[in-house]
Amino acid sequence: MHAVEFMKQPPQQIPPVVVLTGSQRHLKQSVLAILKKAVIDDDDSSLTVFNSSNTDLQSLTDELRTISMWGDRRLVILEDADDFVTKYRGGLEKYVEKPAKKSVLVLDVKTWTKTTRLAKQVAASGLDVECSELKGVQLLKWLQDTARDSYQQSLDRDAAVLLVELIGEQLGMLDQELSKLASYVGAGAKIGVDDVRKLVGGWRTETTWAMTDAVRDGDLGFAVNALDQLLTAGEAPLKLLGGISYVFKKLAQATDLSRTMPLDQAMRQVGVFPQAIGPSTAFLRRIGRNRAEQILHVIRATGGGLKGSNSLPDRMQLEKLLVELAGKLS
Repeated sequence: MHAVEFMKQPPQQIPPVVVLTGSQRHLKQSVLAILKKAVIDDDDSSLTVFNSSNTDLQSLTDELRTISMWGDRRLVILEDADDFVTKYRGGLEKYVEKPAKKSVLVLDVKTWTKTTRLAKQVAASGLDVECSELKGVQLLKWLQDTARDSYQQSLDRDAAVLLVELIGEQLGMLDQELSKLASYVGAGAKIGVDDVRKLVGGWRTETTWAMTDAVRDGDLGFAVNALDQLLTAGEAPLKLLGGISYVFKKLAQATDLSRTMPLDQAMRQVGVFPQAIGPSTAFLRRIGRNRAEQILHVIRATGGGLKGSNSLPDRMQLEKLLVELAGKLS
């Protein structure tokens, strides 16, 4: 079961052994909050947290079999448990066969091989909650669901896409920005792209939009100067690429759709802002279809280069991208 599924519909009865797998800390914290409420009703006196580096199997099982003085059940969490599981696998297998009736053991691990005997035991009588990173459509859906369920707001899909482009895929940071946006737009309002543009990133975000507009309008001098301001201020190159990508991917999509419909109609269909349709149409006609069809390629190539496939300095790679997008390179 993935953590997203667990959070939507937790099981009515929490089994005696729960394993949280994966590296996404925000999801693990969300699952643990639900477990804490379900098992011990948020009673910290019935909660024990161990780190695997300073405990052993005997201490763990003794704690699990200790009767709580204040509540009906105990919740015992073992953090960073990968090495512990490897070292005490046999003992854990015996425990899972006959677990303490009044306690729930939570093993927090990064990796979990499902073909092991222990994993099969947990699958049969416990619960394995996958807390892996969310990507693509799944991440956008998580953002929209979180906006609705946690903040009682509606999040526009394009706004969700822009959030990911600007912030990245770290759920904790995305959740923080959602909280700010929900407070900004007020109860019952819809969070749109304009709200994200205004609130997320401050002047740096506005400068990024000004930079992409300048590329589109052929003012490379302004665009390169804006890029220099952003990099000098410490803006991450990959974050800048995210803002550039958000704008120009739409133009690439419109180029593809324009094979079967008028270009301005294609612009509207892919979500180009109404006020930007005229300048964007002029841009695509200026650079021509052949160059327009290379937009996605040059963006992806730059992304790979910034991640290490190109030895050029990040600044030079981004400057080259702006020049290429503006149609100035032969």
